[in-house]
Amino acid sequence: MAHKYAGGCDHIHTHSEHDPIDNHTCHCSVCKSVTGQPTTHVAFFKHSDVVVDKPGSLKRQPFNAKNPNGPLELCTCAECGTPIMLDDKQSRIRVIVPNLMGYADSFPAPAYHAFYDPATGVPKPSDGRPVHDALRPDFVWPQPN
Repeated sequence: MAHKYAGGCDHIHTHSEHDPIDNHTCHCSVCKSVTGQPTTHVAFFKHSDVVVDKPGSLKRQPFNAKNPNGPLELCTCAECGTPIMLDDKQSRIRVIVPNLMGYADSFPAPAYHAFYDPATGVPKPSDGRPVHDALRPDFVWPQPN
């Protein structure tokens, strides 16, 4: 059966039948460090909205090396090393980076730019989408599942 959103690798599959609760282009230093990309397309889903078929096959490590006890863990396939998702230890969200986590090119485009900092010297995005220095002002963290 086809899912609305599906990704993963040959060993671990993830999917969701729900739209993301947040979908942005991230400019933060942590995303840049982890992905090696100048900006990263990031989608937040409610934790229970992303299903993982083999959660026991995930290798977990801190997402932010400078905050190893932070809430997000980078989950990779223990067999092949492919990034699968970011998992929130507080069970609020699961995060998908579509271009790195096996999601189709047809994934919805980001709605805005988050964590843009002019002090980096990078020009302010001019693609017509809103630009914020954090998550969008109306974003509310979901309650843990």
